[in-house]
Amino acid sequence: MTHEQTIRSAVECSGVGLHSGAPVSMRILPAPSDTGIVFRRTDLDGFEIEAVSRNVARVSYATSLMKKGVLISTTEHVLSAFIGMGIDNAIVELDNLELPILDGSARPFVEMIRKAGIHKQRRLRKYLKIRREVEMREGNKFIAVYPSDTYSVSYAINFPHPLIGKETFQVELTNGSYLKHIAGARTFGSREDEQAMRNMGLIRGASSENCIVLTRDGVENGPLRFPDEFVRHKVLDLVGDLALLGKQILGNVVADRAGHAMHTALVSRILRDKTLWEEVTFPDEDRTSSVHSGAEAAAGSSL
Repeated sequence: MTHEQTIRSAVECSGVGLHSGAPVSMRILPAPSDTGIVFRRTDLDGFEIEAVSRNVARVSYATSLMKKGVLISTTEHVLSAFIGMGIDNAIVELDNLELPILDGSARPFVEMIRKAGIHKQRRLRKYLKIRREVEMREGNKFIAVYPSDTYSVSYAINFPHPLIGKETFQVELTNGSYLKHIAGARTFGSREDEQAMRNMGLIRGASSENCIVLTRDGVENGPLRFPDEFVRHKVLDLVGDLALLGKQILGNVVADRAGHAMHTALVSRILRDKTLWEEVTFPDEDRTSSVHSGAEAAAGSSL
């Protein structure tokens, strides 16, 4: 798809925030071309926060945005769904500080977008095409992006749990692959870490309904949706965090045990150095190298 897209009609949902445990209602509304993704706090006189790198606030266990002291927390799953479904412009209204976790994946947001329908807009989509490689290391963590004509992700994780250990996953985000391979992967956590995290003010809204719960040697609330669901969820998070570039990326992203902080650090690094990338458009409707060629067709496929 070479033109910008928004949704056709408003859709809504409600739930609780993963970390705050606070109840929240959310609506996704259509938006004009060149709007981007904008969060709107309806409980704070409609205060708006753009989903761009300059508004990144906290990135430990989730990616939060802040503007003039107003916070929007746990943005990565809905932003990932927008990229996966080829949505460039939308207003996301919510009446609390944290987005609803729903089932812990991006699938409910994808289903909302499907329900709303996708509207092709007149403006050509501008892509951020990587021209020079960027590599970042922090101990045993690594993240990089390399020039490419498509958007692809390769992710590796290594968790000291018998069900996870080392997992790797590679995907090219074309022709509906996000919906098939990534959208349904849920966030996860361990019973052993639960109390310590709650003492830190985290995962107050976590339950067996919205995350994979790991016991010492297995899964409390199986079955898994994918044998390697854990690393696939990390890909989901990465796609959402890289949406903070403000444009869809054309590049090959490689990550090893990176996490939210490194994802957003890569975004900042890319945007700081304009020699690393260029804006491109694809006026040829037949071109198939964009992230979302076939996204509308895939909207009819099962997740």
